[in-house]
Amino acid sequence: MAGNSQRRNRRTSNKKGMQVGSGGQRRRGLEGKGPTPPASARKGHVKNRIANAKAKQAAHRRPAPRRGGAKGTSELVVGRNPVFEALRDGVPATTLYVQQFIENDERVREALQLAADRGINLMEAPRPELDRMTNGLNHQGLVLQVPPYEYAYPEDLAAAAFDDGEDPLIVALDGVTDPRNLGAVVRSVAAFGGHGVVVPERRAAGMTAGAWKTSAGTAARTPVARATNLTRTLESYQKAGMTVVGLAADGEMELQDLEVLDGPVVIVVGSEGKGLSRLVGETCDVRVRIPMPGGAESLNAGVAAGVVLWEAARRRA
Repeated sequence: MAGNSQRRNRRTSNKKGMQVGSGGQRRRGLEGKGPTPPASARKGHVKNRIANAKAKQAAHRRPAPRRGGAKGTSELVVGRNPVFEALRDGVPATTLYVQQFIENDERVREALQLAADRGINLMEAPRPELDRMTNGLNHQGLVLQVPPYEYAYPEDLAAAAFDDGEDPLIVALDGVTDPRNLGAVVRSVAAFGGHGVVVPERRAAGMTAGAWKTSAGTAARTPVARATNLTRTLESYQKAGMTVVGLAADGEMELQDLEVLDGPVVIVVGSEGKGLSRLVGETCDVRVRIPMPGGAESLNAGVAAGVVLWEAARRRA
């Protein structure tokens, strides 16, 4: 009998007691979820992507853009005027080759003095040797050896900007083959507070002596990165919270209506003749056109980049 009484007590203790009220559960269910959170806190919103990217960059701080990525090829500048201008404009150089028994005119003396002031090696060589080095070009007795340019890594351009607490402003060139245009873009990026330039590894201008000259010395402080695949590089920038803006004559939006220039942005400039390639154009978040009341069909890459960079600098001021 005692055992039966204990079993009955266990069964009774397992039963739930009477519930007097809901404990406020129904009331809380009717209260809603409170005010709408800011855009930076809403998952999927572009500002949320930007905030997350900044937080990630702050947690994994990286150094300034690294040089020592893909390298260009060494280059020879030949002729008295080109050599003098390259030396005057600060183009990096390792050795100045001077022909034996050269006529010592004013331009030769100036080139020799500039090379000596910069600590560049001076090498005397017979004319046949200079002919061989330059494949028979008219070197006029002066040949300047330019070392390979050391490109930065594309991902480090944005990382360095985030590390400095700034929104990245980067220009990417798609199919631009004229080194002078590249130099002009580098100069504009430096002038308007940009963080670097990205060029494709193939079928594109590189940092040659001509690009250095056109940059007017700004290439020494403005990193240029080389991308193995420009489309994938742009996609990685998007994942980092950046907006990719392509410049196109038939763009769906005019420059003055673009609202993202004060945030992290990549400006993509195509070639003057062909514009953006198909894949790059499809990768862009938005394509923008520059109004031209004068009726010109297009601008060269250097001018187009300069216009957009100026507008970006104005909005960030």
